[in-house]
Amino acid sequence: MSSKESRRNELRTAIRQLSDRCLYSAAKWAAEQLVGIEQDPAKFTPSHTRFQLGSSSIRRRFRTTEIASTPTAGVSSVSTPVLEEDEAIDGDFYLLAKSYFDCREYRRAAHVLRDQTGKKAVFLRCYALYLAGEKRKEEEMIELEGPLGKSDAVNHELVCLERELSTLRKNGTVDPFGLYLYGLVLNKKGSENLARTVLVESVNSYPWNWNAWTELQSLCTTIDILNSLNLNYHWMKDFFLANAYQELRMHNESLGKYEYLQGTFSFSNYIQAQIAKAQYSLREFEQVEVIFEELLRNDPYRIEDMDMYSNVLYAKECFSTLSHLAHRVFLTDKYRPESCCIIGNYYSLKGQHEKSVVYFRRALKLNKNYLSAWTLMGHEYVEMKNTPAAVDAYRRAVDINPCDYRAWYGLGQAYEMMGMPYYALHYFRKSVFLQPNDSRLWIAMAQCYETDQLQMLEDAIKCYKRAANCNDTEAIALHQLAKLSKELKRSEEAAFYYKKDLERMEAEDREGPNLVEALLFLATYYKSQKRFEEAEIYCTRLLDYTGPEKETAKSLLRGMRKAQSGFSSIDIEHLPP
Repeated sequence: MSSKESRRNELRTAIRQLSDRCLYSAAKWAAEQLVGIEQDPAKFTPSHTRFQLGSSSIRRRFRTTEIASTPTAGVSSVSTPVLEEDEAIDGDFYLLAKSYFDCREYRRAAHVLRDQTGKKAVFLRCYALYLAGEKRKEEEMIELEGPLGKSDAVNHELVCLERELSTLRKNGTVDPFGLYLYGLVLNKKGSENLARTVLVESVNSYPWNWNAWTELQSLCTTIDILNSLNLNYHWMKDFFLANAYQELRMHNESLGKYEYLQGTFSFSNYIQAQIAKAQYSLREFEQVEVIFEELLRNDPYRIEDMDMYSNVLYAKECFSTLSHLAHRVFLTDKYRPESCCIIGNYYSLKGQHEKSVVYFRRALKLNKNYLSAWTLMGHEYVEMKNTPAAVDAYRRAVDINPCDYRAWYGLGQAYEMMGMPYYALHYFRKSVFLQPNDSRLWIAMAQCYETDQLQMLEDAIKCYKRAANCNDTEAIALHQLAKLSKELKRSEEAAFYYKKDLERMEAEDREGPNLVEALLFLATYYKSQKRFEEAEIYCTRLLDYTGPEKETAKSLLRGMRKAQSGFSSIDIEHLPP
């Protein structure tokens, strides 16, 4: 049996087992990967291979790093285990409980299974109690503080669940799904080390539960923690590592893993979206746009990850495309957090910031932990000059995810607006630590160093140098380095940066005051160095402009003529007026 056929069989069995235990999101993920496996052309008609036409367009044009794949040895060659189903013991009761569960009557489901001892029944009963506790916690938060407010509400079922699942684990009577739930409970209670251990046991025993992998990934906050996990070799581990690398901001490594996985899951929409996410972090917006266009052709009712697509369209100011996307998601499902964020971005691009905030707040009513909405709402408050509200929104974002560099950067901007550069500097440092390859962050920190209150110009120069080495597409760093070097009387350094900035502007066919400033400084500098031929070149170019720089250039040429007998390839007396 081929590797692809083996994985198909494993996923088909896993989908049934996950659905039977009401882990519907994990079952959905597995089903998407099942369809994403390249089909055998001999067995399937063209109508069953609808993803094939566009698949090549989303592949990367080059590979930045070679990432080793998970070895095929170990448990990757075994089939999905047939777990004990306990049908003879609790079959009818389980069906009733599952029906209640699907109707979100969690306590009724748990009550039906109160006397059942089968592993499947125990898991569903505990899972139902956990979700009942989460539901009640959400209700308490709304009752006490409102949907967007802070609250001390907790899931009161956690203590009892931890006690029961711990006992079952010690007795060896818990299945991999029970271990997943135990790890989830431990994570909620803050026992992160034990939660990691338990979740590793779960995925090693049953590697097809994507919910367990994502919960484990949330506990891997550093590469050292990730490398310390004692995971069995299995192809699901590659999905986990690719996702973990992405969250740890190792975007090239993540891309390498996903490209390897595409060898088998050639038509997986999930993998395409994750590649787009990594490229978005690397600011490869053109390629991201191509991928999302392909995704929407293949899956026109998709909403997952489309808020990221809207961010790209916003950054590129593609008004009509963003309008079309907002209209599409509104008709598909307007009560999804992603839909609200897309519509919020649409109104923000139109300059209607108050209306944009309304939609971001609506997204947060649907999901109070929706990180993008908090960050984007903070940006809108900055545009509206409502800095206290912006600070509150950004702080809520970093509470949810302390690794969100955009929120830290937003806090820096907000405090800079309030004239508090020391506070701003603290938050800018946080942002560049998390995203050291983003030139915008280094430029923001450099400008903070330049403020009248700080005047730390040496530190500003260091930041601008880092920005210049990080693909400064807005071309701010080189010009600022030249100006600061000039201000500090470092003429040789200033000439070096002005010349590099001038070369860049010429390559991009740019005009403007920065070009004139560079020509004027270089002309003056080379005259002072008695390098008259080079100075004449820059002066001659300045003669094409109208204004005081033209007169300055004529004056420089006259001075050079006096300083060097016989100098002048230009007749100074006949310079145009």
